[in-house]
Amino acid sequence: MKPLTITDPDIILGLQDEIRRSEESRYDHRLHGLLLVAQGMSCREVAQLLGDSPRAVQYWVNRFEKDGLAAMVEGERPGRPRALGEKELAEINRVLRQTAKAAGLGENLWDGKSLSAFIAKQFRVELGVRQCQRMFRQLGFRLRKPRPMIAHADPQLQRQHKKN
Repeated sequence: MKPLTITDPDIILGLQDEIRRSEESRYDHRLHGLLLVAQGMSCREVAQLLGDSPRAVQYWVNRFEKDGLAAMVEGERPGRPRALGEKELAEINRVLRQTAKAAGLGENLWDGKSLSAFIAKQFRVELGVRQCQRMFRQLGFRLRKPRPMIAHADPQLQRQHKKN
C-alpha cells in the first residue's frame, strides 16, 4: 500500500490547533506521548513527533510516574488576578463616557495614555498604555482619531488647491 503524506503546513498547524482546543483532546495527546515513551522512544523523539517541547514530554512522564493517569488531566489555570475589580471597571466605564477634561485631565479625548494617568491618579494602580487600549475595546469603545480643521480657511483657495 502506498504511504500517505500531508505536505501542506497549514493543515498540520490546523490539526495541532484542534488538538489544543479542548481539554479532552489535550488529555489524549498526553496519553499518546506517554504511550510512545513507554514503547521505547525518547522524550526528544516523542516531542519532535508530536510537535511539543522535550521538556513538556518529560513533565508528562514525571507527573505520570508520580500520580498516575490523574496527573494527565489538565488542572485549573487561574492566571494573574485583575488589578481592578468590577466596581472600579464600572467607574471607569462611567468616566469614559465624559471627556477627559471633565475627568480632570488636560486633554479633550481619551487615549491609552490619558486612561493610564486617570487610573493611576484615581485608583493608585499602574496600568500600561497598551493594557488601557485593550480596556477601551473590552468596554465597547472604538478608536476615533481627531481630524483637525483649518480655522477660517478660504473655500475658493481650497478648491483651487485640490487635485482633479
